[in-house]
Amino acid sequence: MVKVKEISKEKIEDIIFSLWEPLTDNEKKVISENITVEEYNKNDYIYKELEIPESIKWLITGKVKICKSGAMGRDQILRTIRQSEIFSFRAYFAEDDYLTSAIAFEHSIVASMPMKLVVKLMHQNNNVCMQLIKQLAIELGKADCRTINLTQKHIRGRLAETLIILKDRYGIEADGYTMSIYLSREELASMSNMTTSNAIRTLSAFAAEKIIAIDGRKIKIINENELKKISENG
Repeated sequence: MVKVKEISKEKIEDIIFSLWEPLTDNEKKVISENITVEEYNKNDYIYKELEIPESIKWLITGKVKICKSGAMGRDQILRTIRQSEIFSFRAYFAEDDYLTSAIAFEHSIVASMPMKLVVKLMHQNNNVCMQLIKQLAIELGKADCRTINLTQKHIRGRLAETLIILKDRYGIEADGYTMSIYLSREELASMSNMTTSNAIRTLSAFAAEKIIAIDGRKIKIINENELKKISENG
């Protein structure tokens, strides 16, 4: 296992083991012996579209975005990964190359294990199978809802939904208002399926209405109920 200064080997193993409990001592030993750990800086690629999938990954610390290139080379942010979440395994089961890219939002630590060993564990331990099936099912449900919302909601509803999703996934800081993820206007626009100029105008409108407050990339949610109402009304 590669040594990472910010976090111990034991802590990394605790995160991985907890997601697949119960595991036998032998299964834990196999995982421990085959985990590699890498650090990524902001905007580093963790994997790229069209690469061959070979490993499952756990986000140990940091934040990651899953993107897909679209028309005219424009990247669309499809979803985000939060700490302790598993990702990068769908393409292997589908016998596809990666259809997306994973990029670090900020300095991140990622653990990986070969998919061939994951499949072996799945044959030995039904709980591993169920956890992966459950995650795929949850992601499919969310993707279905996001597809409808991003195509049918108006601009205000789409951006409000994005802010709520980010707040729910990453939480808020100690002040009780500031979202714990700082995105550029381009990234917020990408997640909300709109142009950057529309994202800027809509954020300014929300701020004028005292729904949010803006300080550079920091966004404070002042009136969450109103933000949810805008999202629900579309």
